[in-house]
Amino acid sequence: MSTRRNPGTDIALVAAFAALIAACALLPAIKVAGPVPVTLQTFAVLLSGAVLGSRRGFLAVLLYVAGGAAGLPIFSGGAAGLAVLAGPTAGYIVGFLLAAALCGAIVERLPRRSLVSPIAIFLAGLISSAVFIHTLGMAGLVLRAHLTWAQAWDVDKIFWIGDVLKNVAMALVATAVHRAFPDLLGRPVAARTEAQREGTPAA
Repeated sequence: MSTRRNPGTDIALVAAFAALIAACALLPAIKVAGPVPVTLQTFAVLLSGAVLGSRRGFLAVLLYVAGGAAGLPIFSGGAAGLAVLAGPTAGYIVGFLLAAALCGAIVERLPRRSLVSPIAIFLAGLISSAVFIHTLGMAGLVLRAHLTWAQAWDVDKIFWIGDVLKNVAMALVATAVHRAFPDLLGRPVAARTEAQREGTPAA
């Protein structure tokens, strides 16, 4: 049985993963066709959800976005400010938030034995990336870069191979973390639900 999480530990983990996302955003980007560069942000965003769970993963990305919007030069290429959130990459940034939350929600619901298998975590990351990052990213290109959906797809499809590779790396790292810290996510959702039915405290 896992213990209740310490709020101070949660805050520290959220801050640490927000810093990780910022560091990955500031690593040299690969310029490809279109206005969106290839960075390691997706790796860090989905790792936040896979390691911290839905709520804390979302908060880590939110802290990163808030820091960049407030003027810290932590968006891709050292960009900062609210203008970035109104630019052609805005859809991807919004997608980061929701993808971290979805990836975390899926991983939280995995049987604990699946947390030491990178395949399940890889699929959680790939699904989350496809549902939110790519979909909202293309929507942002249509709305902010004035592309057609076909043109937005031509830009976005370039990122798919890289995202598969980044999700492989994310799953391997997340698996190693869960092996080392098996109680990091707290109780599985199913266990919490059962405990609530029985009237016992849930972690």
